[in-house]
Amino acid sequence: LTRHLPLSCSGAPILDPHGGLLAVLDASTPNAQDGKQIQRHTVALVSMSAAQISRSHFLNQFGHAFILRFHSRPEFAGLLHEALIAIGADGRVLAVNEAVLEQLGKIDRSQLVGRDISQVMQLDFDTIEHRAGSDAGTLWSIRCACHGRRFYALVRPPRARPALPAVGGPAQAASDSDLQPGEHVGSDPRMRHNLANALKLAAHRVSILLRGDTGTGKEEFAKAVHRGSPWASGAFVAINCAAIPEALIESELFGYARGAFTDAAREGRHGKLLQASGGTLFLDEIGDMPLPLQSRLLRVLEEQSVTPLGSERAVPLELHVISASHRDLAQRVAAGEFREDLYYRLNGVVLHLPPLRERSDKAELIRTLLREENAEHSVRISEEAMHKLLSYAWPGNLRQLRNVLRTAAVLCSDGMIRLPNLPQEIVDAGSAPCLVDGGAVAADDMPGRVALDQAERLVLQQQLERHRWNVSRTADALGISRNTLYRKLRKHGLDTG
Repeated sequence: LTRHLPLSCSGAPILDPHGGLLAVLDASTPNAQDGKQIQRHTVALVSMSAAQISRSHFLNQFGHAFILRFHSRPEFAGLLHEALIAIGADGRVLAVNEAVLEQLGKIDRSQLVGRDISQVMQLDFDTIEHRAGSDAGTLWSIRCACHGRRFYALVRPPRARPALPAVGGPAQAASDSDLQPGEHVGSDPRMRHNLANALKLAAHRVSILLRGDTGTGKEEFAKAVHRGSPWASGAFVAINCAAIPEALIESELFGYARGAFTDAAREGRHGKLLQASGGTLFLDEIGDMPLPLQSRLLRVLEEQSVTPLGSERAVPLELHVISASHRDLAQRVAAGEFREDLYYRLNGVVLHLPPLRERSDKAELIRTLLREENAEHSVRISEEAMHKLLSYAWPGNLRQLRNVLRTAAVLCSDGMIRLPNLPQEIVDAGSAPCLVDGGAVAADDMPGRVALDQAERLVLQQQLERHRWNVSRTADALGISRNTLYRKLRKHGLDTG
């Protein structure tokens, strides 16, 4: 004991998820004469480290549960001092950390554990599930059920339980029934089949090429694949090759070194490729990438390294690539507009995402989007309005549906969306017609790709005429960007004057 008298000790408790003492983290120095300032720094460091260990233990202990993560200040959500609530599959609270008790106002732990989450926060378990299935990194606001105080929250979805491989054999892939579909993947059989195949392929870093019309949810599908892959702890980085000006796309993808060009950031910048290393890179509208950049991208994918602009040093990468296009890349290869070698490098497998009009789960998607857009209050939809939404052709697919529901939810006065709250073109439409000059052409009655192109052209012409050839209003009505609309107009030879 005498030998330890000169020691100066700084300790902090490590707590289990139920508030019990697991251990004490201690840092000791042999010189007790150290100044008070040094001791204060040591105590702060030890306390922070103990809090981090307690937090990590909580998250690991309840890896199978939904974790509601929140704080009264948005900048602290997702960080060390956030409040954590573990929620079981039945919607009941399994455990809370110490920060929850502080954030909710010195409430006792026994008043929370075992209760339904709706008795703790002003939200239901369906909202938790759908938030976890959407972009789990998106911050949203919630309120306490007892005093109405606002918090800023994230949801961590349950981790998939890893299957144990048979001795001497490969690991078994998850079955279709074991999948946790992401936002907008839904229950449509084709989408579920696509997701099952994509998750099997992602485990082996096989490149995936998504095909589908604009707005069919290709990025949301790619996010669901990322979350279910072994690379889920890495970043999901998306880049739209059609939306970024050609002059900027090279620096966006590859980054640049310090002083690479005029107006470059002083310390340089990591490109999207480097940001995605260890995770998933999603290349949307890859068919619109300029040919010179296709050569550089191919080299990066082959060598698994990137050389930023203005640098001579290659930086190693570890990438899983998912690309997407509404174009037929094989046709663009034949036309000399897309590199054949890059096409085969990206084309590990092609998955076709069906347009919204062909999906069997439209009602489920409508309810999902309504909950997502109106997390703080319930919005319902009348039977007549639902019938119109289900029978509409949706040329803008999920993007258009989201915009329509967002607008209708604002316009409805009593929490019920009715026919007057819907756009007139949806109310006037039949089962799935594209009306031009009083005539009707049903897409399902026109076989082949040519017929689909004709239907798309007719829809564009109808919407342009309805909005007096105003590009911005037409793009909003279709739920697509102005760039996408301009590209479609050029494709079909429609001149806005």
